Amino acid sequence: MPHMTHYLPELEEAERSFIQYFMDSMSHDQALLFASAYRHRRKDPHTVLLTAIVGLVAIPGLQRFWLGQVGMGFLYLFTWGLILIGTIHDLVRYKELALSYNHRVAREVAANIQLQEAKPRSTFRQRPLISPSTSTPNA
Repeated sequence: MPHMTHYLPELEEAERSFIQYFMDSMSHDQALLFASAYRHRRKDPHTVLLTAIVGLVAIPGLQRFWLGQVGMGFLYLFTWGLILIGTIHDLVRYKELALSYNHRVAREVAANIQLQEAKPRSTFRQRPLISPSTSTPNA
């Protein structure tokens, strides 16, 4: 049972407890793989706040596009952030937006690691389709 703070010390408490749930059943190698993939794909709450501010003053819905919510991004874009109320709402709850995105990413990464471990590994090498010693007939 790897301790999560060794692998992802930068996480805040709400995110840390959720991630610990996934890492409890992982081996050391799996935990390293999970931490690397999760760190690469997660979104920092402060960056979500920054994109929401840019969404308020310049590009409505930028924060939603950045979080992978393309439909909501277009809705915000075409309605000027739902007449700015939606964008202001996102500014207030930027941590929740980042946390829900990061929860989804953690589930995906953990499922990929479990799927990768469940795959049987073949021990034989495949033969090439064309042998290098095969000669072509001369015409």
